[in-house]
Amino acid sequence: MIMVGTQATLIGMDTDTADKTPVTLLGLGDMGTALARAWRAAGHPLTVWNRTPQKAGPLAEEGARVAATQTEAVASADGPVILCLLDDASVDEVLDGADLFGKDLVNLTTSTPAQARRRARWAEKRGARLLDGGIMAVPPMIGRPETGGYILYSGDRALFERHRELLEVPAGAKFVGEDAGHAALHDIALLSAMTGMFAGITHAFALVHEEKDLDRAELASLLVEWLGAMAGSAHEIADQLASGDYTEGVTSNLAMMTAGNDTLLASAEDQSVDPRLLTPYMELMSRRVAQGHGDEGLAGLVTLIRRE
Repeated sequence: MIMVGTQATLIGMDTDTADKTPVTLLGLGDMGTALARAWRAAGHPLTVWNRTPQKAGPLAEEGARVAATQTEAVASADGPVILCLLDDASVDEVLDGADLFGKDLVNLTTSTPAQARRRARWAEKRGARLLDGGIMAVPPMIGRPETGGYILYSGDRALFERHRELLEVPAGAKFVGEDAGHAALHDIALLSAMTGMFAGITHAFALVHEEKDLDRAELASLLVEWLGAMAGSAHEIADQLASGDYTEGVTSNLAMMTAGNDTLLASAEDQSVDPRLLTPYMELMSRRVAQGHGDEGLAGLVTLIRRE
């Protein structure tokens, strides 16, 4: 039975819930539902709302209270209001008309850094405190710390510290700055790097696609091992960008790597593979070398893609 309204009685609650911070969650997509179940499993009193009420049914059976409207959910919140909605515009739509004065908002809706900063100013004007979050996990990782998932937070540091214990329930909680846009910025930076990695993996498997006697599983294991080893170069690039010396600690410079790119491209041609997943980056490397910076590492490429 779905429980609706502020007078609904919670069922299935753990006996120690009186000591747990209540949570109000707006949005029950796959991620919202995973978050809800993690907080319920940890014994937190939970109020949920979703545009499609039927999605709340299973959670109601597990002890959650289902609010009749989003406005009622916010009004009755005794703890943080968590937003896990489709997009930034959905936040405006869902909270239109809600009294946010004195409320603690945690926005886990995917947004851009600029949207997150605007949302922080919007919340302040309405008398609310806001944390913005970027979820670095997929739903099956939520509530399972062994998977290594975490959520990035930025904005009101005091608010983060106040609710740290609650925020650490579904996944690791990492505070990345008082600039409200920094969680989203870190999120996008990490996802952008992941996208580049996936491009390289796609190219690698395309190279061997027609090789009938090649073990794809073995190649996958080698890729994971190799990419893990190479990922440490991020520290080298960070140090070089901080110091301004792009030759610091370089072992394989741009001139060497650019020369090696010819072999990669020739191999792609031999294997009937379109190199377009690699060539934009290779072209940046060649441009930097042509500018006289062949002794540098990869950090100098950052200057080529910045729009000043």
